Amino acid sequence: MATPRKAGIPLGVMKVLDPRQLKPDSTEAERIMTVLDETIVKLEITRLIPRITGSLDRYAGMLGPEITSSLLELQKLSMEIQQLHTSAGDAKTLRAAEKRLKSSLRNILRLFLVNPLLYHGLKFEVRVRESAADAFIKAFMEFRDSMLERLLTTPDEEREMIQFMKDISLQVEKNTEVISALQAQLEGLIQARDEEVSKKDKEIENLKTAMEDLAKNCRTEIRLLMKEGGKQKKGDEEASQERCARLKEDIQHLGTQFSALVLEHRASELVLRKEKCKTEREIQEWVQKYDTDMTEKQTTYDELQIAYDEEKKQLAVLMEKHALLIQEYTLIEEERRILQEKAEEAEREEARRNQAATCIQAYWKGYFVRCKYKSLRKKGKGKGKGKGKK
Repeated sequence: MATPRKAGIPLGVMKVLDPRQLKPDSTEAERIMTVLDETIVKLEITRLIPRITGSLDRYAGMLGPEITSSLLELQKLSMEIQQLHTSAGDAKTLRAAEKRLKSSLRNILRLFLVNPLLYHGLKFEVRVRESAADAFIKAFMEFRDSMLERLLTTPDEEREMIQFMKDISLQVEKNTEVISALQAQLEGLIQARDEEVSKKDKEIENLKTAMEDLAKNCRTEIRLLMKEGGKQKKGDEEASQERCARLKEDIQHLGTQFSALVLEHRASELVLRKEKCKTEREIQEWVQKYDTDMTEKQTTYDELQIAYDEEKKQLAVLMEKHALLIQEYTLIEEERRILQEKAEEAEREEARRNQAATCIQAYWKGYFVRCKYKSLRKKGKGKGKGKGKK
């Protein structure tokens, strides 16, 4: 269906304003436009070829073997021609090489035109810098649009276009007169605004003078405040230095205690590692022993595996509790460092924390013994059940 014309606008003008209506209406026009469109596609493909040949390994999977081999041949011919130009070779050989280069390029363009999806994919995949070729392609596309417009414009439409342009010229003259009147009015408004701005400038100068006086008074007060602040700062620095010295002594004392605790915990960790290695060796022996009779004693094997997993969970829980105890001990030492400044409460606090540490260690040893005893009892029960089922 034809698009309805807008009232008062000639058909030719509507075609210029609405490019969607520019469709060839004859076989010759369609052929001309087809040739121009194919030429644009060829120009864009030719613009992409140097970039593709520069990274041929990257695009070989997308291009296919036939196009890849053609591009390699084109690259080889280009290098050959460059060598002929630099070495000033035989003109006949140069013309033959250029002829083969043109033939190879036509073959590559034919392969790309046969596969338009490949061209569109490469167009969005390959990034090419702007060059003179872009300006040429853009100018050729404008030539194509201009040619399409010329092919679709009839003599009647051309006359309508001329009349429409005359009407637009008259309208422009009227608009020019209106603009002149508005400019005169604008000049008057600008003059009034300039007078108002000059008044504001005078007020600003007066305010600046007042602000300068205020700044002088503020500087005098700031000097006095800085002088008093310097005295107070000196006293604070002396007090701070004394406090830093006390804190350094506390840090050294706590560092010594921390090193002792680290050695103690490393020893306990070594014991736990040995116990773990021993447990793993025992489990490995059970696994090797029961591998030969897996089908008959699958139930016993599952029980041993469950016991092994439970021991690992208990070990993980113990390690987590060990980490929590270290954190708690660190907090206790930090509180001790802060509360040492209070002489009257230092001894009571230290006794309380020593008692707390003793309780924690007793609880830890008792808990470790109970867990060890439970694990040994489970192993003893497991061995007893295994012997009963043989």
